Amino acid sequence: FTSFLHLPGTSEEVAPPIQQSFMIPKKEINMVSDMAKWKRSQAYADYMGFILTLNEGVRGKKLTCEYKVSEPIEKLVALLNTLDRWIDETPPVDQPSRFGNKAFRTWYAKLDQEAEKLVSTVIPKHLADAAPEVAVYLKESVGNSTRIDYGTGHEAAFAAFLCCLCKIGVLRVDDQMAIVFKVFNRYLEVMRKLQKTYRMEPAGSQGVWGLDDFQFLPFIWGSSQLIDHPNLEPRHFVDEKVVNENHKDFMFLECILFITEMKTGPFAEHSNQLWNISAVPSWSKVNQGLIRMYKAECLEKFPVIQHFKFGSLLPIQPVTS
Repeated sequence: FTSFLHLPGTSEEVAPPIQQSFMIPKKEINMVSDMAKWKRSQAYADYMGFILTLNEGVRGKKLTCEYKVSEPIEKLVALLNTLDRWIDETPPVDQPSRFGNKAFRTWYAKLDQEAEKLVSTVIPKHLADAAPEVAVYLKESVGNSTRIDYGTGHEAAFAAFLCCLCKIGVLRVDDQMAIVFKVFNRYLEVMRKLQKTYRMEPAGSQGVWGLDDFQFLPFIWGSSQLIDHPNLEPRHFVDEKVVNENHKDFMFLECILFITEMKTGPFAEHSNQLWNISAVPSWSKVNQGLIRMYKAECLEKFPVIQHFKFGSLLPIQPVTS
């Protein structure tokens, strides 16, 4: 799976001009029958390969462990900090409806306007042509400004954004842990703040049958972090004390903490799927099960994937190999 994560120390280091014409990604999945195209596409293979590469990269590692932080990683965190600052500068407005605060549209308009400029701060000069293509995934990753909702399709756009940065060589194979622990984790913090501040609706929520109203990937990578943990077992994550003591080390527990802050009532009722998962005997079984569930419930669902965009970096063309 590391074929498209440029290996450090190879000739890639010289950064030759990429012989590639970039394009603005567009919608290709317009009806349910188009889903077959998606599953056979290079985009699907690369996206899933990326998710699984990172899944291995964080296996058994704590959020607080030591890892390399490259300059592009620092720049991505700065970009996310900017989005966070804009939330502070765009307070929710008074409106009759509790949900979907219209101030989100103001916040989003700013991102829409600035996205390319923001992405250009992360991409080296010789790759400047890639910025418009890559920026589309950033804009798609924060929720929908018409419906003021957020869901796993938006989260997938952010993973696609990071995947594109790997494909053009901005992020490298030794950035794996920082991609998840520093960049994706910061992204989650900003998304949680958006969800809370503007009271965003869950996009295409399956209600109590979904894993979570908003996210999925941190449960996959977070369960991988916990594989072979000496004393934390899946049954422990429903224990408030365990969550409070360990959430800073593990993404999975951070997600559980956020759910319990946002929802009231018994855990088994508001998060039934997660409650069921707590009965699985090992974290590696949880991890495998979540990967299967992610494919079935997110990547193979038309309402989620119809919004996915395809360009030169994540092409709709069938897998070549």
